[in-house]
Amino acid sequence: MRFRIVVREDPEDGGYVVSCPAIPGCHSQGETLEEALENIKDAISGCVEVLNERAE
Repeated sequence: MRFRIVVREDPEDGGYVVSCPAIPGCHSQGETLEEALENIKDAISGCVEVLNERAE
């Protein structure tokens, strides 16, 4: 499953903030772009798992 994500640089703390607009509340961050992208993959997986559990 593929989701669109939004990546923003964090000017205050450095690093990157990432969110998935299709899943409200699904956000992550990382010190590098690569780390932020890996972290949002984990966050999306977790959010989808919780949503599936709630649907049962």
